[in-house]
Amino acid sequence: MKIAYIGTYPPRECGIGTFTRNLFNSMLENHGHNMPESSGFVVAMNDSGLEYEYPAEVKLTIRQEYQEDYINAAKFINQSDADICILEHEFGIYGGQSGVYILPMLHRLEIPLIVTLHTILKNPSYNEKAVLSEICKMAHTLVVMTNKAIKFLVERYNVPGEKIVLIEHGVPDIYFSQEESRKEFKLENKKVLLTFGFIGRNKGIETVIKALPDVVKKYPELIYIILGKTHPNVLRHSGEEYRVFLSQLVKSLNLDKHVIFLNEFLSEQDLFKYLYACDIYITPYLNESQITSGTLSYAVGVGSAVISTPYWHAEELLSEGRGLFFNFHDSKQLTSLLIRLIKHPEELNELKEKAAAHGRKITWPKSGSNYLELASRVMAENRIPAEKEGPAFDLTILPEFSLKHINRLTDDTGILQHAKFGIPNLEEGYCLDDNARALLMVLMVYHQTRDSRALELSSIYLSYIQYMQNPDGTFRNFISYNRNFLDELGSEDSFGRTIWALGYLLDNAPTDAFFQAGRLMFFNASPNFEKLQSIRSIANTMIGVCYYLKSNYGDYSMTERLRKMANRLVKNYEENSSENWKWFESLLAYDNGILPLALLQSAEILHDERISRVGIDTMNFLTMHTLKENYLSVIGNEKWYKENGKRSVFAQQPIDAMAMVLMYHQAYRLTGDKEFLAKLYTSFLWFLGENDLRMSLFDFETKGCCDGFEKYGVNRNQGAESSLAYLISHLTVQQAYEELHVND
Repeated sequence: MKIAYIGTYPPRECGIGTFTRNLFNSMLENHGHNMPESSGFVVAMNDSGLEYEYPAEVKLTIRQEYQEDYINAAKFINQSDADICILEHEFGIYGGQSGVYILPMLHRLEIPLIVTLHTILKNPSYNEKAVLSEICKMAHTLVVMTNKAIKFLVERYNVPGEKIVLIEHGVPDIYFSQEESRKEFKLENKKVLLTFGFIGRNKGIETVIKALPDVVKKYPELIYIILGKTHPNVLRHSGEEYRVFLSQLVKSLNLDKHVIFLNEFLSEQDLFKYLYACDIYITPYLNESQITSGTLSYAVGVGSAVISTPYWHAEELLSEGRGLFFNFHDSKQLTSLLIRLIKHPEELNELKEKAAAHGRKITWPKSGSNYLELASRVMAENRIPAEKEGPAFDLTILPEFSLKHINRLTDDTGILQHAKFGIPNLEEGYCLDDNARALLMVLMVYHQTRDSRALELSSIYLSYIQYMQNPDGTFRNFISYNRNFLDELGSEDSFGRTIWALGYLLDNAPTDAFFQAGRLMFFNASPNFEKLQSIRSIANTMIGVCYYLKSNYGDYSMTERLRKMANRLVKNYEENSSENWKWFESLLAYDNGILPLALLQSAEILHDERISRVGIDTMNFLTMHTLKENYLSVIGNEKWYKENGKRSVFAQQPIDAMAMVLMYHQAYRLTGDKEFLAKLYTSFLWFLGENDLRMSLFDFETKGCCDGFEKYGVNRNQGAESSLAYLISHLTVQQAYEELHVND
C-alpha cells in the first residue's frame, strides 16, 4: 500500500509537521501483526516564501499562497501510483481564506482520502465552516483525537457519525531517566515546573507566573521553565511583544531566579529529556477552545504530573485522575494546587502513575497501527473507484427559492446595486442593469408561481426603467441614493439588458398596464438598436427582441431587425474564428454565454441554419473551455482568456454562470437533446459549490448570492447582480425540469 501524506513537515518548525513525520514513520515501520507493508511519500507545505532542506521522503512542496501548486500536487499524486492519501488539516497551513486553496486539490484526487482534523471550531466563521464542511464531504474518513471533536462534527457540521474515527494523538516511544535528565540540565536539587510549545497570548503563561510568588516563598528551589519559540504567525504580526510582556512580569514579581525562558524549537529527544526532568507539567490555556493539544499528549505520554485549565482536550485526556484542573485565569487556585502537590509527593506520584499507564496506550507505534488498519479498510471499501459522472437532474438538492434578499435590497426607488456581505450598501445607489435584471427575475417568478410579491416588485423595477429613459429612447444608468442622476447616457450593456427585460415583459405581461408601459419604452428605444456597437449589447437586445416576437410574430420589420443583428454576430464570428478558435472575438471575456444564447434564440425565430450552426459551434467551443471534469469553470475576468494565451481562473462571477444556464436551456428547447439539460444543471451547481474553489456562492442564511470568488476565496458581498443571477438561474432550472417532464 502506497500512501501520500499532505501536511507541514520538518525541518519546518511546526507541531503539525512533527505529527506528520511521526505518522509517516510509524506507519512505514508497522509491518508486524498481520499489517500490510506500506510505502509512501510526503507533499510538504511551505509558508511565506520560505524553502526548507527536506528529507528524501518529501517528493513535492506546495507554496502556501500559490493555488497552481495545489492543482499540480493533485496531478502529481494521481500519477504517483499512490493508493490512498492522508491529509493533516489545520486552517493556518493552507492558503486563501480559511485555507480554501486545499479544496480544489482534494476535489481532483482520484484516490480515497483520510483527513486528520487538528482543529474543529465550536463557533466557526462562515468561511471556516464552509471550508471544513466541504473537506468532510470529500473525505472517506475523518480522524479526530477527542470525543468532543466527534460531537462537534456531528452536531455543528452535520457529518455522519459513521464517517468519523477516534485515534488519540500519538506520543513518541522515547524513554529517559529522570535522574540523568535532571543531572544533564543541572536541575538535581530543583522543583521543576514546565510548559512547552509555541508561545502566544492564548497560552496563558502569565497565569502561571502570577501564581509563583507564594509558591517560591515556601519552596525557593522551584524553577519554572518556559520552553518554546514564539509562534511564527505571532512573530510575523506582533514580534516578541508577548515574550517581552512575560519577561517584564517576571521582573516585576522578582522571579528572575525562578523563571527560565528557553527560546528554542527542540528535537523530540531533547524535549523528552525536559519532560522527564520536570516534576509538574502545566498547560494554562486561557479558554476552552482547544480540541487537540500535542504538548499535553506528550506530557501524559511520558507520565508527567499535569495541572491544566479545563480546555476541551484536557478535560478528556486528564479524566479518571490523570491530572488536576484549575480555572481559567485563576492564579490563586493554581498556587494552592502547586503547594499541595509539592507538599504531598504521594499525590504527585499517583498522578504520574495514572498518566503513564494511559501514555503507554497512545505511543506512535500503536497510533501508527491504528492508522494502518484504517487505511487498509478504506482501501478495501474503495477498491473499485466509481466513475465520475455528471450530476443527476435533481431538484431536491436546490435550496428553497426565496425573495428574502431581494426584498432586503429593494426600496420604493428600485433595487440597490451593492451589499456589504448581506447588508444593503446605500452609498452606491442604483443602476439600470440591476433593475432590468430584477424586472426579468420577478416576471419569471410571477409567470411560474403567480406570487403577489413578485408582481409588487415588478412595478417598482419597471418604474425605475421608465424614470431612466431619455427622450431619444436611450437610458441613463446610475442614480444616487437620494435620486440624483449620475450620468447622461448609460452603457450599451445596460441598454441591451433593459431591452431583454422589456421584451420578456411584452411576452409575459401580467396586466395590460404593464404591457402598455413596456411596449411604449421598448419602441421608444428601438431606433437605437441599429446603433449598437458592442456585441454583448447587441446579443442582449436580440434576446429581448426574440421574446417580443414570440407573441408578435407578424411584426416583419422587427423580425428583419433581429436578422440584421444576428448577422452582425455571425460576421464577427467569421472574422475572428479559425480551426481552433470558434469564437466571436480573439478572447473569451465576460458574460460569454450570452453570445451563443442570442443566436440560438434567434434561430428559433428566424429558422436560419447558418445562424443556428454558429450558435451551436460557439456554444460547443465555450463548453470545451469551461465545462470539464463535470463542473463549470467560467472564464475569470482577472485577465480573461486570449487566443493562444492562458485562461484566467479568477475572478469568476455569477452572471457568467447564469449565461451558461440560459444558453443550455435554449439549446435544449431548440434541439430537444437532453444532454443540454445535464449541462444546464451542472452549470447551475456552480452556485452551490461545484466550481474551482469548491465553495458555495449561495448564502443559506441571507438567501443572497456572493459576488464571485477571487484568488483569496469567496467575495462575501452579496450585491444585486450576483443574487439576481442566482435567482434567474434557479428559476430556469425549475422551468427546464417542468419542460422535461411535460415532454416525457
